[in-house]
Amino acid sequence: MTGSPSDTGTPTEGVRAGGFGPRPRKTLITLVSELPGQIAALIHAEIEAFKSEMAGKAKNIGLGIGLFVVAGVFAFLAVIVFVALAVIALALVLPLWLATLIVAVALLLVAGILVLIGVNRVKAGTRADPDGLAASIRRDADAIKGVGDYEH
Repeated sequence: MTGSPSDTGTPTEGVRAGGFGPRPRKTLITLVSELPGQIAALIHAEIEAFKSEMAGKAKNIGLGIGLFVVAGVFAFLAVIVFVALAVIALALVLPLWLATLIVAVALLLVAGILVLIGVNRVKAGTRADPDGLAASIRRDADAIKGVGDYEH
């Protein structure tokens, strides 16, 4: 047996007979010349894989955000129902107009307290920090200029 599919007695070195023979060897120059194309193909394949992965993630994130919005709408409607329940419950012992007024004033008080807390948090977040980033940058600039107090 000489490796030929027809067994004629002639050797077939370096030829792939039906894909089972030895692979022909490539020269180093050929391998190096193919490298940029292979790198470009690899980068293109990685970018396509990244795009498809991000598309799937974006689809899931979008669906999740949509579900959060719908849940928020239902929660808002539930709050409205609870406010109506509070008015009805108070209307059992007080006139309807007074029960509605009491619930409305209570809601405005809660809103006012939340606004004050929010304003306080915004002020705390925008307050100048003497030891913050801006001061650190100023100290670094002074150190580069050679002025001001800095450690040697």
